[in-house]
Amino acid sequence: MGVAALNNKIRVAVAAWEWGAYLGEEGVQRGIRVKTSSYVRFHHNSLMCSAKATGHYVNSILASHEARHDNYDEALLLDADGFVAEGAGENVFIVRDGVVTTPPLSSVLPGITRDAVIRILNDAGIPVVQRRFPRDAIYVADECFMTGTAAEVTPVRELDNRTIGKETPGPVTKMVREIFMSALRGKDPRYREWLYYVP
Repeated sequence: MGVAALNNKIRVAVAAWEWGAYLGEEGVQRGIRVKTSSYVRFHHNSLMCSAKATGHYVNSILASHEARHDNYDEALLLDADGFVAEGAGENVFIVRDGVVTTPPLSSVLPGITRDAVIRILNDAGIPVVQRRFPRDAIYVADECFMTGTAAEVTPVRELDNRTIGKETPGPVTKMVREIFMSALRGKDPRYREWLYYVP
């Protein structure tokens, strides 16, 4: 054992257990409350942002603990320049005037669920833009949602005690979540290649 683990013969470990809604069933129904963290998503030259490496999660754990200490459901991390990066374990999407925006891959994890959601949106004819935006773009968004392997598609109802949009989840978030959950259960033939059946 060691920090480099150069000669460690174990490369993969698989764990499986039952797990409900990652951010709570109420969060899926009503939306979650999110706090902008004082911790910053690390710069792409400090660590490899595209790697889903265990050590990287220390940054997210610190942000998550801070948010939960203040009675929020999740944390939002900004990048080193102060633009929205991602949640503690999720990618972020906002909807404004019918256009969906998500941060580019410069300092965020290229999530599998993020890719799936972008495809669902494209298939539905909803424009998706990948660009940097400040956190106040979330304050004035019509909708906001987070995506991730555990979070799936989770609506966000508040950021920093500011209510987002008029209803949570909003119509785009609802549509994306319904299609995504249908695809996960093998009920949508458009996305069958996402599933691997184990005999």
